[in-house]
Amino acid sequence: MNHLLEIRQLGESIWLDNLSRTLLREGILSKRLEEDGVCGVTSNPSIFYKAISESPYYKDDLARLKSSEANIERRYEGLAIPDVQEACDLLLPTFNLSGGNDGYVSLEVSPQLADDEEKTVSEAHRLKAKVNRPNLLVKVPATPAGIRAFERLTADGVNVNVTLIFSLQHVLHVFEAYIRGLRTRHAAGGDIRSAKTVASLFLSRVDTLVDKKLAALATPEALSLQGKSAVAMAKLAYQRYNDLFHGAAFAELEKAGARPQYLLWASTGTKNPSYSDVMYVEPLIGRETINTIPDATLDAARDHARATLSIEQGVPDAQAHYLRLEQMGISMYQVGEELQQDGVKLFAEAFDKLMDLMK
Repeated sequence: MNHLLEIRQLGESIWLDNLSRTLLREGILSKRLEEDGVCGVTSNPSIFYKAISESPYYKDDLARLKSSEANIERRYEGLAIPDVQEACDLLLPTFNLSGGNDGYVSLEVSPQLADDEEKTVSEAHRLKAKVNRPNLLVKVPATPAGIRAFERLTADGVNVNVTLIFSLQHVLHVFEAYIRGLRTRHAAGGDIRSAKTVASLFLSRVDTLVDKKLAALATPEALSLQGKSAVAMAKLAYQRYNDLFHGAAFAELEKAGARPQYLLWASTGTKNPSYSDVMYVEPLIGRETINTIPDATLDAARDHARATLSIEQGVPDAQAHYLRLEQMGISMYQVGEELQQDGVKLFAEAFDKLMDLMK
C-alpha cells in the first residue's frame, strides 16, 4: 500500500523537495509522479549545489559554459534553468488537469538579494521570462524586503513561492501581502484567476532551536515539550489560513476567481533521530495544503505514514503549547526572527559554494 497516494486523496499535495539531472535523466522524477502522486517540485541553492557537485550529467555543459559565458551566475543558470524547464514540462499535464492549481516547479531568486526589494522584483521577472513556463514559481524570501517584493510581484502577475517562513507572524504578513497584491492587480483590470502562490513554512529547524532552549531549562515540564513546537505552529497557521481565506477578507477576491495562498510545509525531514521519521507528515495532512518532502522522508511516508485528515486535530493542545512556551520565556516570534536570519545566511552560503563550482 502506498500511503502517499492515500494522502493525496485527502486533498494534500505532495511535492518533491529535490531536483537534479540524475532524477530527470534516469526517470526517477517521472516514477515519483506516476507511482507516488508527486505533483510539484521545489529547489534551492543547497539542492542545486548537491546536484551539480554529485551528478555526472552536468560535466560537459559546465565545461562548455566556462568557455563561453563569463558571468558565473549565468553559468549556474545555464545548468539550473534547463532542469527547471524539463521538470515543468513533466509536470505540465498535472498543471493542466488541476486547472493551474498544482504541478509547479520552484526556482529561487539569489538569496544574496534577501534585503533588496528592487533587485528581487527585477530578478523574479527576469527568471520568469527566462524559464518561460506557466507552471514556474519564483522563490522569494519572507524577509521584510522580500514580502514587499512579493506583494509587487503578485500585483504584476508573477507567481511566487514565499520561502523562509518561520513564525505565525511571518505567515500572516505573507498572507496579507498576497491579498494586497491581488487587490492591486484586480483593481488594474488584471486577471487574478491565474494567480498561484504558496507560503513555505519551515518546520524541523523550529524544533531544533526550541528543543535546545527547552533543554537549557532542564525542567521535567520543559523537556516534555520538546519535539512539539513546529507541529503546533503549523496547526495554528492552518487556523489562520482558514480564518483569512475562507472568511470575509478574501470573499470578494474569491468571487472574482482568485485562489487562496496555500500553506506549504517545508523542511520536513526529521533532524532528531529519536523522533518519528514522518513527524512532519502525519500530523499535518489537510485539504488545501502542500507538503514538500525530501527523498528519504518521501520513502518513509510511502511506507508507513498514517493517512488521516489530521491538521485540525489537537488545535487546543497547540494553543496550550504556545502559551506554556511563553510562560517559560520562550518567544516563538523571536525564534522565528532568529531562524529567518540564519536561514538567509545559510542559503547565501550555499549560493556562494554553488558559485565556486561555476568558476
